[in-house]
Amino acid sequence: MATMNGINGNGMASGSNGISGLYATSQPKITMRSLTSDRANFVLENVDMSFANSLRRAMIADIPTCAIDMVEIQNNTTPLPDEFLAHRLGMIPLISANASQVLVDHRECICEEGCDRCSVELTLHAKCEERGIMPVTSKMLIRSNSLGQPYENEPDMDMGSMGPTPTAQRSLDFGKPIGFDNPRQDGIMLVKMRKGQELKIRCIARKGFAKEHAKWSPVSTVGYEYDPHNILRHTAYWYELDAKAEWPLSENAREEEPPPENAPFDYNRKANRFYFDVETVGSMSPVEVVETALGILELKTAQVVQELGILIDGPSEEDEMQNGDAGEGGWNQNAGNGGGVYDGYGMNGGGARGGPAYDY
Repeated sequence: MATMNGINGNGMASGSNGISGLYATSQPKITMRSLTSDRANFVLENVDMSFANSLRRAMIADIPTCAIDMVEIQNNTTPLPDEFLAHRLGMIPLISANASQVLVDHRECICEEGCDRCSVELTLHAKCEERGIMPVTSKMLIRSNSLGQPYENEPDMDMGSMGPTPTAQRSLDFGKPIGFDNPRQDGIMLVKMRKGQELKIRCIARKGFAKEHAKWSPVSTVGYEYDPHNILRHTAYWYELDAKAEWPLSENAREEEPPPENAPFDYNRKANRFYFDVETVGSMSPVEVVETALGILELKTAQVVQELGILIDGPSEEDEMQNGDAGEGGWNQNAGNGGGVYDGYGMNGGGARGGPAYDY
């Protein structure tokens, strides 16, 4: 098993039962138990329960990925209605490595219908011309090479100063459906067609977060367990005859020593050993998911510390100069990241190319 320590140096080993009375000065430690292309199983030690749960929630809902956000139906004579197909297309995982840097938020982009800065275009055209059933899968989605740059036909425009730009280059396969090049995978089923039926669609994929829609989540599940012997008594077992027989221990119980029979309850105990089982949908590797979630937690913590410092000490002279246009006081705490409702794309005149547009 590989061990990866946090902050500096080697962390001190935790107690044998994964519970500590008072936290020592030990550093956080991650012990990787197994790692595959789409799954990571590891143990996180010497952290508070709130941090472990925050990491779990960040992996589920805070990591940006790329997913189909607008579907233009140009021709559909299949048994499924347009809305059904649009929803299924939105749930197809797309390769999203380093999505936070290679795409900008489409709500901040200066383009009108999507460009290479904020969007990825995919098309699908399938027609059944023979007897029998023809399956249409995600492997038939073709990613376009380029959507172009906004106002690229106007050479006098200074594009560098107009809106945000990506900070990294896309990988060659970015935005393509997962498993597109794997002959052992059949692809995700979209619809089945018979002779004479046709499907022609155009899709726009954008960056987003699972807080807006589950299609942007990079994980299918994040298993999370602590205190497998229930020493802390956070779990109240419901049973008929025998609790031990009806509630078998998990495999993680092998990692910790069982408590003595009839041991007195210690109200000062706290969990400091947490078992994670992260399974991705294939859009990102499990290592990138965990590392990105840790980076997000670090950034959010730094933002809270910065805001608290401003509230206590007031803005610095540099901050006042940078925010001189924010108002009479020269400081605007709400300046910077935008918030509010995340509206979908294509609701205002989205079907301009000859078919209806759907946002999923």
